[in-house]
Amino acid sequence: MPRQPLNYQIFSQTLYETALEAGRKIMEIFAGDFEVMYKDDASPVTVADQAAEGIILRDLAIIAPDIPVVAEEQASGGTIPDVGDVFWLVDPLDGTKEFIRKGTDFTVNIALIEDGEPSFGIVYAPALQRMFVAKNPETAVQMTIRDGRFIGAEQVISVREVPDCGITAVASKSHRDADTNAFLEKLGITDVVSTGSSLKFCLVAAGEADIYPRFGPTMEWDTGAGHAVLRAAGGTVANPDGTPFRYKKPGFRNGFFIANGRVDY
Repeated sequence: MPRQPLNYQIFSQTLYETALEAGRKIMEIFAGDFEVMYKDDASPVTVADQAAEGIILRDLAIIAPDIPVVAEEQASGGTIPDVGDVFWLVDPLDGTKEFIRKGTDFTVNIALIEDGEPSFGIVYAPALQRMFVAKNPETAVQMTIRDGRFIGAEQVISVREVPDCGITAVASKSHRDADTNAFLEKLGITDVVSTGSSLKFCLVAAGEADIYPRFGPTMEWDTGAGHAVLRAAGGTVANPDGTPFRYKKPGFRNGFFIANGRVDY
């Protein structure tokens, strides 16, 4: 039996507010003192990660009870559902290290995966008051938030043509490595913006940068929402050999990838 089409509009109407609520909780905790704990893999986690995930899981269970959810904190605790061709990926607080350092480059991430590709996604940066959304596989928008409310209309975003002044790359603040430096040098890229979390995908999607190479380990929940936004904005995410970057991999672990606007590399 053919699968029923999913209602992206319903997802947007509910999950915009879900992301805002998760962001408010994160910023409430951010403003005070909080304990930093460590998972078995030595990565940090805070009550903000856990609280934001609880908010997102609550609402996904209401709007899409039949779609399984792979969420970072649940997965870290050993709870990983069996998934089929359609499932959610949730990273409630991507950029926990930035959060702990009282930086601003952390995000709330919700992505829907269909047949190995992200089709809907939300990336919300509460400290920067910017939200990026893949409303469907062909439409990406960004919104500005003030005092927990959207300001102005949605702004459609798309990747840009590489400007005459040259390529701008984005790279990780915490995970810059020799392979990344070699890739940038090969393309003659000297303009590099360092930022954390899934914002790197969104800067390429919004035409504020051109390419994001990643030669370090990530998990699928780290990339799903940002990938969705970039894809909907006309960009691509591919393995370094140019083959498609797919989801539902063993252990939900990613290999290396290149997130690209319109750079010929």
